[in-house]
Amino acid sequence: MKQPFATLAAVLAASLLISCLCVKSSAAPRTPTFASDIAPIIYQNCASCHHAGQVAPFSLTSYQDVEQHAQTIAAATQIRYMPPWHVDNPGLFQNSRHLTAAQITLLKEWVKAGCPRGNMKLAPAAPHYNKAGWIMGTPDAVYVPSRSYQLAAAGSDVYRCFVIHTNYPTDRWVKSVEIRPGNYHVVHHIICYLDTSGAARKLEAATHDGQPGYISFGGPGFPAKGMLGGWAPGTQPMTMPHNVGILLPKGADIVMQVHYHKDGKQETDLSHVGLIFCKKPVDKKMLIMPLLQFNLNIPPNDPNYIATAQLKVPANVHLLSVFPHMHLLGHTMNVTCTLPSGKSFPLVTVPDWNFNWQGFYTYKKPLAVPAGSVLHLTASYNNTESNPFNPHNPPVMVHWGDQTTDEMCLCFITFTVDQQHLLQNTAYAPGQNTK
Repeated sequence: MKQPFATLAAVLAASLLISCLCVKSSAAPRTPTFASDIAPIIYQNCASCHHAGQVAPFSLTSYQDVEQHAQTIAAATQIRYMPPWHVDNPGLFQNSRHLTAAQITLLKEWVKAGCPRGNMKLAPAAPHYNKAGWIMGTPDAVYVPSRSYQLAAAGSDVYRCFVIHTNYPTDRWVKSVEIRPGNYHVVHHIICYLDTSGAARKLEAATHDGQPGYISFGGPGFPAKGMLGGWAPGTQPMTMPHNVGILLPKGADIVMQVHYHKDGKQETDLSHVGLIFCKKPVDKKMLIMPLLQFNLNIPPNDPNYIATAQLKVPANVHLLSVFPHMHLLGHTMNVTCTLPSGKSFPLVTVPDWNFNWQGFYTYKKPLAVPAGSVLHLTASYNNTESNPFNPHNPPVMVHWGDQTTDEMCLCFITFTVDQQHLLQNTAYAPGQNTK
């Protein structure tokens, strides 16, 4: 897998251009300082990945950290390589890392001025993260496979399912989920399914290769009872709104499906999933519906192959978050909602897909969508040599598939159903209507 920070060498080279971009103005604007201008930008938009134990290669939680990497920061933000925020819907989502043009200019001018510290008494407090590296805070429970997985140096991608027993005697409701890869070099993505049937244990028991877990491409190999969420590069922890929870059924097994992409040498992985449980009564269950197009036939040398999908919403719902997903040929994705009145509005717009940075985008406020509304997805793919991420040289026909070199056209959407009120014993079972 191409790592998110693999092109930092190019960014370092680009930093040589910063002096050319810094043209003196006839006016004399106030010189930006770290304390007043730069720290708020870095701490809000960069530090969540740039701290010890996370995917980023260096920390940005102090003046010394930021000053040391100032040229790289200025260059990376100038070309919008960093921070990673690859949707174009200003004001729609929580925790946006989209920098304004004014913020990018401040970073450039600060570097030009020699990175002045300023009055540190005016600086915001440096972000504090759990020593174990958990972004969401200390989990109530942490689950790991029974032992580490040994990944061979070469060959096809591996989809390994690890069966983790919870053994709770009663149902539990989950407020927050954070999934942490043990080895960022080879973990492509992780999805955590739930099993209450014992099917995953049987599949593991039937596997005799000396490794924990079992092989299963695509899904987990059984009808899952639910999901705890997933991880892909750039994903932030998933946290439920007030009164909403993710159901962890009593006695359930967590089936952690890890997609490994081999990097040419033997590797070891032991990934983790951390949970914070709901401390107050839950009224609504989080549900997930996939908006997808399986029928992909992307011909070689097509710079703009279009795939579409749509889904009619069967009940009054509130949308919580979206998770767009394509592979290396993906270029753009646009998901919209058309109400029964005919009015349309965007759910997520991806203007320039980046496989290395994807995850759940959570709405600032759940979006009300009435029954009869239609969700539309349009995605484009570039299967030419001009696509620097194309895994095939020369380009070949590409279809839907699980391998990184295959393609997908998918957007997961999490939601709640308006008429469901668990505290009033008013239930709702979407069944096949949400598939």
